Amino acid sequence: MEFRIYYEDTDAGGVVYHARYLGFFERGRTEFFRDRGLSVQGLHEEGIIFPVVRMEIDFRSPARLDDLVRVETELLQMGRSSFTMGQRLVRVADTRLLVEGRVTLVCVGPGMKPKRLPSQLRELAGGEG
Repeated sequence: MEFRIYYEDTDAGGVVYHARYLGFFERGRTEFFRDRGLSVQGLHEEGIIFPVVRMEIDFRSPARLDDLVRVETELLQMGRSSFTMGQRLVRVADTRLLVEGRVTLVCVGPGMKPKRLPSQLRELAGGEG
């Protein structure tokens, strides 16, 4: 997923504010599922949500105002009720790695009780790292 860095994403020095990367990665995860025929909204309507339970982020190089960047997302691990994804933010112009992270999400239903991952998500594990 590619997008441009806007003024609203940056601090006074024109560098992306660190908390904004969480939103960029969230969009990347949503598009990862959409590209594979899964709707986060549709799952939510079925009473299934995926709260983040762990996140690790390594800031390698700053993204700056007006950079065109790409979020790359991959499925790393899948358990009965949780999964871990790897994500990278890369500047398109020079393919420089800016930020990378790992995020673990858990599948919950009504009352925030953990539940087994839906079959359509488990099927993704067959073709992913």
